[in-house]
Amino acid sequence: MRGMAKQALQNELVREFVGAAHADLDKVRSLLSQEPALLHASMNWGGDDWETALGAASHVGRRDIVQFLLSQGARIDLSAAAMLGDLAFIRTALSHYPDSLRARTAWHLAASARDDGRRAGGRGR
Repeated sequence: MRGMAKQALQNELVREFVGAAHADLDKVRSLLSQEPALLHASMNWGGDDWETALGAASHVGRRDIVQFLLSQGARIDLSAAAMLGDLAFIRTALSHYPDSLRARTAWHLAASARDDGRRAGGRGR
């Protein structure tokens, strides 16, 4: 017999959590302690623009929030790896899945991988 299905998270709660991940570590901690399922939630901002809290923190360079979310079990992605400067992870992933460079969330990865050692997540040449 299968367990009972969990209810979907309220859209406003996901919006608040992902929004907070752009700038407010204390709020991220508080919301996550209230609802642990937020860790893997995604917000659709419209136009097929999906974002997790990890993605939000990554693309604005909030290393503290990224590291907190990863410590709580967030699934690392290429954006977070680029922001953290983990070029080995990026090279390995892209060598196996080169089409990932065309993913919408990879807007800064090409420059990061190409710059080979320059600050990851920065602008390319």
